[in-house]
Amino acid sequence: MTLWFTAGHHFGHTNIIALCHRPFRDSDEMDGFMVERWNATVGSNDEVWHLGNFAYRCGPNRRAAIFGSLNGRAIHLIRGNHDGKTTLSLPWATVQHYTEIRLGAEHLILFHYALRVWNKCHQGSVSLHGHSHGNLKDSVTSCDVGVDAWNFKPASLDQIRSRICSIRGL
Repeated sequence: MTLWFTAGHHFGHTNIIALCHRPFRDSDEMDGFMVERWNATVGSNDEVWHLGNFAYRCGPNRRAAIFGSLNGRAIHLIRGNHDGKTTLSLPWATVQHYTEIRLGAEHLILFHYALRVWNKCHQGSVSLHGHSHGNLKDSVTSCDVGVDAWNFKPASLDQIRSRICSIRGL
């Protein structure tokens, strides 16, 4: 089992293509591409933390069909500013506004928004976020896991560690 992190898909949101300079003609092409990238990355036994803005301006049937087509045995949602009632009603493993998870010695803070300070930020914890669509630089303790920052696919903890280590000069 691999643990993956992602955010900001905005499935069904045509305007996000222009707003984020995504290379798609329309939301159908974008959605299909992102589902393919997700499924080529995430295995059926893997776990995914989605840090918000799963879909926007996407009908409930289409939203449910997209969710049902995604690989992963458990998909968690950290609620974003565009995750309304229809998104929240999908069969997520959990839905939260914020969470902290411990993986061995690592302490991860998961929130939709980028933070400047957080629990144990001076003791090695790392903050993962979405919302900024690749427009905020990652730091030695914070990383944007949104699709616009990761070539439209989820990122593994090893990939995130590698990105943070390169910023640290390690």
